[in-house]
Amino acid sequence: MTSVQLEVREKSLILETGRFAKQADGSVIVKYGDTIVLATAVAKKEAREDIDFFPLTIDYQEKAYAAGKIPGGFFKREGRPGEKETLVSRLIDRPIRPLFPDGFYSETQGIVSVLSFGEENVADIIGIIGMSAAMSISDIPFEGPVGAVRIGVKGESLIINPDLREIEECDFNIVVAGTEEAVLMVEGGGIEISESKLLEALDIAHKEIRRFVDLQKELVSLAGKKKRPVTPPQPDKDLANSVAEFSLEKIKEAIIIPDKLRRQDALDEILKSIIDKLSTEENDISKNIAAAFNKIEKDLVRNMILEKGIRADGRRPNEIRKISADVGILPRAHGSALFLRGETQALAVVTLGTADDEQRIDALEGESKKTFMLHYNFPPFSVGEVKFLRSAGRREIGHGMLAERALKAMLPEKTEFPYTIRIVSDILESNGSSSMATVCGGTLALMDAGVPIKAPVAGIAMGLVKEGEKTVVLTDILGLEDHLGDMDFKVTGTENGITAFQMDVKISGVSQEIMQKALEQAKEGRLYILDKMKGILKEPRGSLAKYAPRIFTIQVPIDKIRDVIGTGGKVIRGIIEATGAKINVEDTGIISIASADEESAQKAIDIIKGIIAEPEIGRIYTGKVMRIVDFGAFVEILPGKDGLLHISQISDQRVANVKDELTEGQEVSVKVIEIDKTGKIRLSKKDADKEMSKA
Repeated sequence: MTSVQLEVREKSLILETGRFAKQADGSVIVKYGDTIVLATAVAKKEAREDIDFFPLTIDYQEKAYAAGKIPGGFFKREGRPGEKETLVSRLIDRPIRPLFPDGFYSETQGIVSVLSFGEENVADIIGIIGMSAAMSISDIPFEGPVGAVRIGVKGESLIINPDLREIEECDFNIVVAGTEEAVLMVEGGGIEISESKLLEALDIAHKEIRRFVDLQKELVSLAGKKKRPVTPPQPDKDLANSVAEFSLEKIKEAIIIPDKLRRQDALDEILKSIIDKLSTEENDISKNIAAAFNKIEKDLVRNMILEKGIRADGRRPNEIRKISADVGILPRAHGSALFLRGETQALAVVTLGTADDEQRIDALEGESKKTFMLHYNFPPFSVGEVKFLRSAGRREIGHGMLAERALKAMLPEKTEFPYTIRIVSDILESNGSSSMATVCGGTLALMDAGVPIKAPVAGIAMGLVKEGEKTVVLTDILGLEDHLGDMDFKVTGTENGITAFQMDVKISGVSQEIMQKALEQAKEGRLYILDKMKGILKEPRGSLAKYAPRIFTIQVPIDKIRDVIGTGGKVIRGIIEATGAKINVEDTGIISIASADEESAQKAIDIIKGIIAEPEIGRIYTGKVMRIVDFGAFVEILPGKDGLLHISQISDQRVANVKDELTEGQEVSVKVIEIDKTGKIRLSKKDADKEMSKA
């Protein structure tokens, strides 16, 4: 067994190999406090011959035993990956994937398993470090190592790897991963942060990343294996020249067609004609022709941007496509918006629900409730394709969470707006930046629904083309520019600051200078889009949609909760039956009453207020005679609270028999004349009659 370690915030980060999973190509245990993960890497010895891409799969899995739990459900075992596991799998994959050499086509799988979960809140961070270390010590040709760190922003303070308690107090949190030379991946979100503060956080993060890279290098020096040889693909120069001869000028004409589908159809037709000319059944070289063709297309598109500052659809690097939108287009929805930017179209729909609609989450961190959800769908017709409809995949979950993170910080507090909020974004047409269209459409739909958001949020996707010292940052990238470019950097925010961002780099990394330029250009684009959105809907509507539920909240003393609920829930069920309202009682004493109409909700509120009300000496109540006895009657003056109306207090005249004056079920006006130390209430009808006659 071999191990190395360093100190991080007065705790040891330990990398260990040679003890667990020894038949994997690379296996590393990472320990930090009570948190332990196992990272394994395995690659097949032979390459797949039918592909021209690197087949990498990264999976992150949480074991229930890691937190001393037994899984729920009928089968009592871990099931399909949850949303968090899917998101962390993507988080680990993104900085690892770019660091494999061209021509390595062996199927490769990395698995990160959480074996022990502590309060350190670093399972995802050490998962990235562990996967990088496992790849680095293996014979797999990985060009790392990669380090990762979470930075919490609390006011002006920056906290390295904040724990579960600290993260609750942070305004913003950022996950950064990269190599010794540069940052490869950034993801984060929270309350508005400035571009300068973000750059400061990235600078501190990269210093920590270098420490984790050095630690992995130390482990490699002690336990690393010799890397497998990889033969880079050798293009056939003669074939490349032939393809260029037949297609170069035609491709130049095709790549400047503004319309995505017409451009792609033109390119497909050119490729087909070349294959017909150069490939035969006896000598099928269609894949090699396609590779040469794609290389020409890529070089032409990138050179046009670098040399002329012109993009495929004719825009300048910092120019944004035409924006339009419409709101309130679905009559039964609580809020809706159709947002268009160029050839990307998102239909965002808001539904308002009650506490019954909250999502219950059972995670290693503990049980929690989620009152805001954003679900992103990417149907095949949005890009003119035919595919089976399946449940949301990693891409849909990742894009949805990015947009959710972007909007979450701008939602009102639950005490101000006690609704469960769900946004569904259906992408109807896509040509780049559909997640950012979701943010813009989601903002407009929230305002259309009358949700009092703190500020509108817009999103913009930035790109990069870099060749040597030449660098061009692109605003509002097309799908083509995402595919052929070197960076995908999504930034969302308000007029005052950034609320979420996500960056993935396809090259070896980006410098601080490039990041700064991208952020400045993104801010210009964001403010431009926000101005366009204000022209469509300036602020949230003053009232909720016709079909949205009406929710009211009241605060009751905690010791009164049991009175509202009643024995076995008898009282609250009676209120629900009498009013038709939905009622939710929280342990804090906050009661939410939801109803389709305000009258029913108000009726429920009045009943609850009556239950929690305390009798007051000297006050007159309209009560109900519940029981008659020889010496008087018991009258209910408040729900669940009755007092004794003594026979002597019924009338100024002598009463021989109580039943001569009162009947059970009769409503009478009575005055509270005494409440003794035990809480017993004495009532007077004759005093109430006197005061009422004077009035």
